[in-house]
Amino acid sequence: MKAVVYRAFAERPAIEQVTDPRPRSDAVVLKVMASGICLSDWHGWQGNDADIELPHVPGHELAGVIEAVGDEVRNWQIGDRVTVPFVGGCGACPECDSGNQQVCDNQFQPGFTHWGSFAEHVAIHYADVNLVRLPQEMEFQTAASLGCRFATSFRAIVDQGRVSSDEWVTIHGCGGVGLSAIMIASALGAKVLAVDISDEKLNLARQLGALASLNTNSTDNVADAIRHVTDGGAHVSVDAIGNADVCFNSIDSLRKRGRHVQVGLMVGSSSKPTVPMDKVLANELEIVGSHGVQAHRYAEIFEMIAAGKLSPEKLIGRTVSLEESIDVLTSMSDFNTNGVTIITEF
Repeated sequence: MKAVVYRAFAERPAIEQVTDPRPRSDAVVLKVMASGICLSDWHGWQGNDADIELPHVPGHELAGVIEAVGDEVRNWQIGDRVTVPFVGGCGACPECDSGNQQVCDNQFQPGFTHWGSFAEHVAIHYADVNLVRLPQEMEFQTAASLGCRFATSFRAIVDQGRVSSDEWVTIHGCGGVGLSAIMIASALGAKVLAVDISDEKLNLARQLGALASLNTNSTDNVADAIRHVTDGGAHVSVDAIGNADVCFNSIDSLRKRGRHVQVGLMVGSSSKPTVPMDKVLANELEIVGSHGVQAHRYAEIFEMIAAGKLSPEKLIGRTVSLEESIDVLTSMSDFNTNGVTIITEF
């Protein structure tokens, strides 16, 4: 099959012909119909993920059609249209038993622990636990856009942030995760403040439901500016970037008993950020992480889409070919794209 392969970290990937995957007993093989290009893929290519072994095929936001099924798979058959969370559970550990497959002790992550979906085919392990059946009316590119950023944001806003109507929610970063979070929080009736350094991205954020926006280049004190806009501080604040300064500002700008949700990956120099712990203590603030989402939570996402409350297709900025994906991946640290880029030509 044709795939994007990198054989050294931070060196340009190439299109190669590699061996087609075959399903192990608990797995399926999908014909990839669409695959998102995510900043997490860039982090993996840079060598920031310890699970990756070289050579490697990236890609974890995917949708496709089952083409082969392992002997022990019971719930799926050839021809089924499916997607999958970017964190897969094993189905047997204590976390999976509690319904928290997103923090499984034996995680399966296509594009990280195994070869991913920047390819014509991809194998998905623990298929009965992790596959999600797509509504017939949903296009593959829309399903792929849910894969990491949208579904991850859903858990961050709904399950971890516990956002409710009329609360002020600040979203730091208007990339794919941030824009998804803005749409979801707005759908819940929250008042959303979008924060970024790009006026173009902030304009898109307002189109997707943000009530207010803040370009941090226009202020010397981000936390004070947020408190001013939100009349005393956010009830919930989300770092959708993964940056030490952003994390600090997010926590620092909360009102009393506010909740900070860390969803952006914290790697390198940002892996151990400074935290205003004095405010955490005095104001009874909450700090929670959010890592992926379980397959069983997609049902509520699909219900909100069917009801017209969420429109993830609006987040798709452009579609590209597998060959074009290499330039998109290697330039992601420039943050010069609006919305989500999806591979649709393989």
